[in-house]
Amino acid sequence: MNLTRKKTKIIKIGDVLIGANHPVAIQSMVKCKTSDSLRAIKEINHLEQCGCEIVRLAVKDSADAFAFKQIKRKTNIPLVADIHFDWNLALEAIENGADKIRLNPGNIYKKSQVAEVVAALKIAKIPLRIGLNSGSVKNLSGRKMSMADKLVNSALDYIRTIEKMGFYDIVVSLKASTVADTVEAYRRMSKNCDYPLHLGVTATGLPGEGAIKSAIAIGALLLEGIGDTIRISLTARPEEEIRVARAVLRALDLRRFGPEVISCPTCGRCEVDLIGLVKKIEQKIAQAKENKPLKVAVMGCVVNGPGEAKEADIGVAFGKIDGLLFKKGKVVRKVPFNQCAAALLEEIKKS
Repeated sequence: MNLTRKKTKIIKIGDVLIGANHPVAIQSMVKCKTSDSLRAIKEINHLEQCGCEIVRLAVKDSADAFAFKQIKRKTNIPLVADIHFDWNLALEAIENGADKIRLNPGNIYKKSQVAEVVAALKIAKIPLRIGLNSGSVKNLSGRKMSMADKLVNSALDYIRTIEKMGFYDIVVSLKASTVADTVEAYRRMSKNCDYPLHLGVTATGLPGEGAIKSAIAIGALLLEGIGDTIRISLTARPEEEIRVARAVLRALDLRRFGPEVISCPTCGRCEVDLIGLVKKIEQKIAQAKENKPLKVAVMGCVVNGPGEAKEADIGVAFGKIDGLLFKKGKVVRKVPFNQCAAALLEEIKKS
């Protein structure tokens, strides 16, 4: 299935382009204090190795803003300064090399302050992310409004203010803490502007439930062609956010990230330790740093063998002891269970 994505404005963040038909970019956020620059550098470089393409850093004080200068020299991916409450920190982050600024309309909204930031953005030629979330969005109308209405109306008001200042390099995010509010807000926003949308659900919790919430909301929007960059927000190490983000994009066939292992859920017909084998295969693929976009099927019995997995590039289906190795649905040879992981890795390298 080819998803038709909404044509949005192209925005350049460092060396990464988002919007229009550019790939949906994966983002995460540094967990340590930004002024701890050595630790931040280490975390960012590890995130890049995991597949992160844009990274955001919290800027709570001038020390955090100043650290951007050193961090930028030792890292490769674009750095986004996350600014709340104090607009002066945005100016300091820009001066020290930030590739994008995130402002929260819920706590930086005075026109004179926003104008100062916009003027600096113009000089630096870097974009702005208007980043709203349900915890800080304000309702200035006095009317009773849904969370989606609050987010969208606040974003549109902020956009209109900034457009009047002659600035249009804008990315928008509207993160609620529930799936329904998040999806509704982004749907409405997509109808009202052509700026790239950064998708995410806020405060999702630990990886299990958090990944599910994020995948449902972000997946639903991406299926509708909405979204240009994503962040999976989890109470976990940031590399877990990247793993889930990649899985979401791969499930929708929007991005491919090396070999994808698909496997059956197992049942009473399975006579081998399929769970252990799949873990071993994924580990070997990761260690070998294979990046070929192949589908590798590992099936516990002939019912789920070459028939159901015929679309896989390479696969194996097991009986009691041996497995049938197949390629594009055609059986190639038998493989003993204890040699399966090595055999599949060899076939991946040959493909």
